[in-house]
Parts: sequence; structure tokens; C-alpha cells
Amino acid sequence: MTLMTSNNPNFPHRHYMSKATLLLEDGTVFTGKAAGKTGTTTGEICFNTGMTGYQEIFTDPSYTGQVLVATNVHIGNYGIKNQEIESDSVKIAGFVCRNFNVPYSRLLADKSIQDYFEQEGVVAIHDVDTRALVQHIRQRGAMNCIISSETDDVAELKKRLDATPSMAGLELSSHVTTREPYFIGNENARFRVAVMDFGVKKNILRCFDQRDCYLKVFPAKTDFGEIKTWNPHGYFLSNGPGDPASMPYAVETVKKMLADGKPLFGICLGQQLLALAAGLPTYKLHHGHRGLNHPVKNLLSGKCEVTSQNHGFGVLEQAVYDAPSVVEATHINLNDHTVEGIRLKNHPAFSVQYHPEASPGPHDARYLFDEFVGMLA
Repeated sequence: MTLMTSNNPNFPHRHYMSKATLLLEDGTVFTGKAAGKTGTTTGEICFNTGMTGYQEIFTDPSYTGQVLVATNVHIGNYGIKNQEIESDSVKIAGFVCRNFNVPYSRLLADKSIQDYFEQEGVVAIHDVDTRALVQHIRQRGAMNCIISSETDDVAELKKRLDATPSMAGLELSSHVTTREPYFIGNENARFRVAVMDFGVKKNILRCFDQRDCYLKVFPAKTDFGEIKTWNPHGYFLSNGPGDPASMPYAVETVKKMLADGKPLFGICLGQQLLALAAGLPTYKLHHGHRGLNHPVKNLLSGKCEVTSQNHGFGVLEQAVYDAPSVVEATHINLNDHTVEGIRLKNHPAFSVQYHPEASPGPHDARYLFDEFVGMLA
């Protein structure tokens, strides 16, 4: 097997071997080695259990404002390919892993992970005991953190960390949404779907395009009147970052979509916004669901599916069960029994908390796109 290396003639990078520090909000300190860009970064720490698909994860807009911990030991081993992205740039605020593999084995890759992180300005730390770190997050819950390859002065890092806002109450979708509407697909396709871009992933758009849908992707704060003027057959609410309770503008738009009576489908943040529009509260999960192997049961069919997930907020379970005339739970998480899917009783609207487009991840839930297209017909 041939190992490809960085274009830098001084490979391995000297920076790659220098010291870095990770400080958590509760005062816990981890030390390791620097990777990516030399610098300091803050965000909410979270972990993803996927064993592959790291580049798609890095570019998922739902990770905006978050420092990602990879539970898989080897990251970077198959390099970076320019086409394997879910948005136009890396969205994670920082990165933590055990083995940061700068040499890579895939001949089709375009560059190393180190070159990619330097190009994208990502501050990272490796050679960290990620097993201990993830166990700590699972016990203590999600919290803010800071990574620095510039200083190991804990007092100075704490001062900067204290100034970092909490993810709870943070509105981030307007920071990652498209600035102007754009089109995807064949304009002569059978169906027109209005996509609300709260941080949409590219593979979601591809899944619609493959099902004879012509898409117009709208900025998050687009007035409903402008959306309706396009006369779509249905509406789609995308995934995205931040706290859904901080998005009253989006909730109002969803209420108007429901009143319009056309089919509506939501994914991840889209489910939370649909729930809020139906009068159901959301809440912040203890440490979130992020990975490629979360088991979910479809309560309508009785079948189970393995799903790709990335969310730190959810719909309050008891509120769903307390409103049987308004909504029904269609899917539940088999790990913790959180609600993973809902369907409104008096509107042609449904949603799931996980990612049926699954890039990366299994394709068990792709049928949901077919169900939505069936509603459009």
C-alpha cells in the first residue's frame, strides 16, 4: 500500500508535533499535540461515533459553533477529496481526535487532512485520550470548551472560555443559510419543492433531485409571501445549527406553511421547528445524538432502521404523547426512547429527527423522501 503525504517538503509538519491544550468549561484539562491551524478556538464540545465519513461531518452546517470529538481512533487515513462535502466550507469550530493521520492511503484523495485544516483555518488537537474525554462528556453533559496551540496558560484560556456564549438560546441558522435563493434540478421536473435553508446538506438536495423534484432553496428568513409566489407543490424544512427556540421567525413561517395546506417535510432542526409551530416545546439533550449507527423504530410499520444523526436538541417527548389530537409519534430512538419522528394529525406534515439522506451513513431511511414525493402526487 502506498502512503500519500503532504505537499509540504518538510513533512511531517513541525506544528503537527507541538503542544496543544483542551480546557473544558468544568475545568477539566486535556493535553495533546497541535494539528491544523495554529490558533485558539472555542465552542460547545460534542462527539460523533461514526467510523467513516469525517469530511462530510466536518462540512455539515449543523455542527456550526461546535468542537467535534471523533471517537474513531484514526482520522485522516483516507485523505480529503474535494467533492466529498456537505456545504461549501468546514463548519466545525474545532476538532479533537486520538490519531491525526497526515499520510493517507487513498490514491483518489486530493490532499491530506493537515493541508485541508490549514486551508480551512481549523484549529485541532490530537494525541488525546478520546475515550476518557467522551466518557466525561456522557457523564457531565455538553459544555463549552477551548482548544489552543498558542498558549497553555489555563487562567488565560479560562478567561476566553468564559466569554463564549452557551449553545442554549443561540440562533445560528441565519449565519449559515444561503444569502440568495438558488435552484437545483430540472425545471421541467414533475414537482416543485420550496426548501428552507437553515443549514441544508447537499445530499438532501440530491435526494430530492433524484426523485423528479425541482428545488428553489430560500434563505432562512425569507418572507412566506415570497415563497408562496413561486407556487411550490410542497415545503421542506432543512437541518441546521443552534437552538430552535431562538428562531421565532422560522416558527412563524412554518405556521403559514401549515395554513397553506400543502405537504411539508422536515429533517432534524426541521422537526423541531415543526413541533414548535404545532405548540410543542423543544429542549436541550444532555449530550446529543451524533453518529452513523443509531437504532430507530418506525412505530407505523414496526420496522427498525439504523440511522445517521446529528442533533443536540429534541422535541419534548411527554408533550407529544399529551397531544394525541394534534400530533403522533412515528419514530422513537431505541437507545433512549426520545421521539425521532412526528406526524401532524390535521395537516399533511411530518418530520424526523435524524438524517435519512445519510451522508455519511446507512440508507435505511431513504424511503422517507419517497413518502414525501408520494404526498406531492
